[in-house]
Amino acid sequence: MNFITTWVFVVIFINQAELLQPVFSFCPFQIQSSSRRNGGCMTTSTSTIRLDGKLISNEEAIVGVEARYAGSATVNGPPLETKPDYENIHGPLGKWMDILFMVVFRKKLAKKVGGEDSSKPLTDFRGICELALRMNREISDRSEIQKRALETLRSLFPSWLPRQYAVLFSKPFPAFSARMNAWATGVAGTWLMGECEVNDIELDGGKIGKNQGLKVKRCRFLEESQCASVCVNSCKIPTQNFFIQDMGLALTMEPDYETFECQFSFGKTPNAETELLAKSTPCLMKCPAAGGLRRFHDQGSSLSSLSPETSISNATASSPCALMGED
Repeated sequence: MNFITTWVFVVIFINQAELLQPVFSFCPFQIQSSSRRNGGCMTTSTSTIRLDGKLISNEEAIVGVEARYAGSATVNGPPLETKPDYENIHGPLGKWMDILFMVVFRKKLAKKVGGEDSSKPLTDFRGICELALRMNREISDRSEIQKRALETLRSLFPSWLPRQYAVLFSKPFPAFSARMNAWATGVAGTWLMGECEVNDIELDGGKIGKNQGLKVKRCRFLEESQCASVCVNSCKIPTQNFFIQDMGLALTMEPDYETFECQFSFGKTPNAETELLAKSTPCLMKCPAAGGLRRFHDQGSSLSSLSPETSISNATASSPCALMGED
């Protein structure tokens, strides 16, 4: 596995000295049901979803999600005094490779965001957070935010590589591909996410996927940006979409806004429960938007109006998050 992954890294560097950095997207699949796929996205023929393991109606889902955050205008997040020293947490390839990954990713992101780059030095992690926050503030259509984040991920690879990977690895060897990507994500993404470790996960149907997960212990990107919407629209949704649509590999990302942990589950299909919970979180207590941009994103849909042909990517229960929005 190490030989194959190293070969993939070398190909990327030959292309333009860039390495995969899985930080952004989501397959806009419909409410969970059985059977057919359309352009890599799940579609359904039912109006029920699962929440906390139970099959319930859309209306019941609203009540369940909103009850979870009842009386909570904000999420506190972990205590500041336990914040890790991210500057001294490095991936297995070492500090200078992490810096290279950061600089390359920053330049690609700045190009997709448009306008001027952050004034902070290229080696300053806060410059990436500034760009992500600016993109979320300036673009009122969250699907456009997700699209630009996805395009940033795609720009890190030779155009042919993800398609070939899907054909050569993801489809014929899904479990092996999931393990390889869990390992590679940790190797290439520690500078962005902080300390992480490969772990076992529960796959679709209850089967255990050995070493097919990656547990981020306290996400640096979420902690520095302090914005749940930036996490969802600029990281979770685009990263899931990149792996599902481009790499041919299912991925579910489950952030915990109380602890800033995030579980990557490679080979596990996103479902309505995990997407709804992530998208319906209140603002983080230190959110820089402080609720001031909500009016740019509230465009009048709600979970109760979902039909079987409505994408779960557009579904939220009420959320105080100023940037989470509704399309």
